[in-house]
Amino acid sequence: MRAHRFDPTILREYDIRGTFGKNLNADDAHAIGRAFGTLLRRDGGRRVVVGRDGRVSSPVLEAALVDGLTASGVDVVRIGLSSSPMLYFAEISAEDVQGGIQITGSHNPADQNGFKMVMAGRPFYGAAIQRMGELAAAGEWDDDARSAGGVVEDRSVIAAYVEGLLPALDGLPGEELANLRIGWDAGNGAAGPVLELLTSRLPGDHHLLFTEVDGAFPNHHPDPSEDANLADLRALVAAKNLDFGVAFDGDADRIGVIDSHGRALAGDQLLLIYAEDLLRRNPGAQVIADVKASRALFEGVARMGGVPDMWKTGHALIKSRMKETGALLAGEMTGHMFFADDYHGFDDAFYAALRLIAASLRLGRSVAELHDAMPPLISTPELRFAVAEDRKFAAVEEVRMRLVGAGADVVAVDGVRVTTPDGWWLLRVSNTQAMLTARAESETEEGLQRLLDAIDAQLAASGLSRRA
Repeated sequence: MRAHRFDPTILREYDIRGTFGKNLNADDAHAIGRAFGTLLRRDGGRRVVVGRDGRVSSPVLEAALVDGLTASGVDVVRIGLSSSPMLYFAEISAEDVQGGIQITGSHNPADQNGFKMVMAGRPFYGAAIQRMGELAAAGEWDDDARSAGGVVEDRSVIAAYVEGLLPALDGLPGEELANLRIGWDAGNGAAGPVLELLTSRLPGDHHLLFTEVDGAFPNHHPDPSEDANLADLRALVAAKNLDFGVAFDGDADRIGVIDSHGRALAGDQLLLIYAEDLLRRNPGAQVIADVKASRALFEGVARMGGVPDMWKTGHALIKSRMKETGALLAGEMTGHMFFADDYHGFDDAFYAALRLIAASLRLGRSVAELHDAMPPLISTPELRFAVAEDRKFAAVEEVRMRLVGAGADVVAVDGVRVTTPDGWWLLRVSNTQAMLTARAESETEEGLQRLLDAIDAQLAASGLSRRA
């Protein structure tokens, strides 16, 4: 295969993602291997670690990807069924590996799949992904300089990975750990095998749901940021009178949490708990949150003596920002959490769960009590509405220009976030779909409605509507 054209819709900002059999197939996976291998070799690398989630299409894509990588002269270390955090761990912990590719559909429906990539310990995204598309279309990838091509090795990393998680609980009172009662929902995703091994090593009483890996996700959709997907975990926490419950997405890089009263904690609420714990031990540390996070998060970090940093949404963008600024903690509304104080800085829901245990014990309050202490602000969910791909960026820029011209209090780091006496509202472009997204937060229902009216007025001025 000398050249290959991807469906342009699968080359996303943070990763490659499509519907298997429709706009993503084995030929695409082979071309991804050829292009990534070429770029790795030109950067001086020679070995890539490859993992896959439990989706039905993942083994097919894995085989084609490995063929493409070896055809470019790159050696491959296969770690088999794995979570994305396990892939990241394998890439940074092995001295003989310079890149990694995880085959995963993440939190998306069962018929979708994709590829998350890292190179030299850094996220591989944006222009680098587009460069792969250009190489493939031109057939400009390197051929193997060795007659036999790259070699393939199978390597198990699950035991070492779990061992690397356990220090999160070092120094905590053994009796208090032993008294913990926690529910866990693997959602039939790639979290299952790790969760079984991890909880077998933990003190306390642990109740597990849906650890059997099943790419059809027969019990519920694997996205813990959607409240409907937490129903089984909520029922378990209530039935067993547990301290809290933890849920994972399909590749275990997002965390969802239910407290003992059955209430879900949003991503920014979790981040506020982590920040309080971290800042007691690291005064003045920087904490990054995405632009969708609550005002309470940024104000809370500042009040506790930390340095809040509002940044762009997207796991790859957040990780890059952490490396750029030296921040010790970051998080997103979607449940991606990043720790760089005593961990590696990548998003890992297993480690985030252990850090929640540690934070609760160090702060001397239950997860529910920590939740109760947060300001009672009222917010919308993320509002998503279709806007043509060739219109969405221009529309947000029009809104920004009008607001700046009117003297509004605007942060434009990712779309427009506008602060008013009623609270704040956000309008931004989706990096993964032909959509705009919006969110608003206020102290009152009346204030929230005025914020939504302001969004609608700006959209109307650009000939758009979120109700179309």
